[in-house]
Amino acid sequence: MVVGTFGQEGRHIVAHGNFGAYYARPVDADTGFEIGSITKVFTTLLLAEMAGRGEVGLDDPVAMHLPATVHMAQRNGREVTLTDLATHTSGLPRLPENMAPSDDDNPYADYSVEQMYAFLAAYELPRDIGSQYEYSNLGMGLLGHVLARRAGMSYGALIRERILAPLDMRSTADTPAVYMKSRLANGHDAQLMPVLNWDLPTLAGAGALLSTADDMLNFVEMLVDAPASPLHAALATTLAIRRPTGTEGDETGLGWVISGSGDDQIIWHNGGTGGYRSYLGFMPAKGVGVVALSNTSTEAGVDDIGRHLLDSKNPLAEPPRERVAITVDPAIYDRYVGTYRLAPQFEIAITREGDGLFAQATGQGRLEIFAENETQFFLKAVNAQLTFDVGSDGAATGLTLHQNGIDQKAPRAKA
Repeated sequence: MVVGTFGQEGRHIVAHGNFGAYYARPVDADTGFEIGSITKVFTTLLLAEMAGRGEVGLDDPVAMHLPATVHMAQRNGREVTLTDLATHTSGLPRLPENMAPSDDDNPYADYSVEQMYAFLAAYELPRDIGSQYEYSNLGMGLLGHVLARRAGMSYGALIRERILAPLDMRSTADTPAVYMKSRLANGHDAQLMPVLNWDLPTLAGAGALLSTADDMLNFVEMLVDAPASPLHAALATTLAIRRPTGTEGDETGLGWVISGSGDDQIIWHNGGTGGYRSYLGFMPAKGVGVVALSNTSTEAGVDDIGRHLLDSKNPLAEPPRERVAITVDPAIYDRYVGTYRLAPQFEIAITREGDGLFAQATGQGRLEIFAENETQFFLKAVNAQLTFDVGSDGAATGLTLHQNGIDQKAPRAKA
């Protein structure tokens, strides 16, 4: 992990740990990490920068910047705009339903532009555009795609020219294939096993960037000391447009999550890929900012560390309780196999394979779950637990997901 702060006393960087479980080289300020969804604030800053030049309009329909042969859903006479994509209020889902990766460890690698266009052509919006916040990797990836089309260059080249070069961010790139491999820390899962780097050729705007703590502090400095930045006007645009997220105290700007108000307001985004976690935040009123990068993909991530460094009133997360798996009769698992609906567009599928029981949430990889007793199970890959509600015949009627201090009930869908 590498953590950097910026404020009135300048910048400070603290590094701890190594490049990998089997690579003892110490990490430092110049070590590369995947920053995942923090990429989204670069994409929306790019949108604001291009709007400032008059190359696009914030209220341009997305369809204006796609090939004429590509159909983009409308609803009640309204078209999806670039701002709708940038605020996660387009009505598009988190991930396209035709995404079927050949390798779950690199899930975006083989998703093509043609597949994205096919999904957009067939998709019917479930609600009015702009009426509800729904975090969408598809929407932000589509935004990066249309901006690159408008500029006539790749997403990575456009980001380098318009954002990274003005901020002197020389150690940030859009794909592991062009990143300085000798400086890239190995990614790991929650069990500290090495995993693949992610490739996002089509949805790059949602999470393709890699960077270092030193480079990201250049970005933080721009955020904190905005009037002195060449991107001052673009940053102001990303923060001027606000829409509710549905979470008390939070709004979305263009890409940013804006939490709280007044002197305690934190503007932030986090990121997570198969082997990394990241956090970026700043407090405009106090003139401080922080970045935290880790090469282990855990449920807690590094968000609590970032928030705590910004404001010590924000507590650090409690370490997860150690859980012990027991052996139960695998025949019991057959009673739980099925689909459980947490929300209209979000389900958990429970499957059995041999003596193992597995859970797979919509748009996520399949993970094994382990029994604490006959009805309570836990995941080792993330800090989450499942409790099955059973009827008089022993078959599950629903389940409860316990995660992040929240209990969410999900009835079992009828076959």
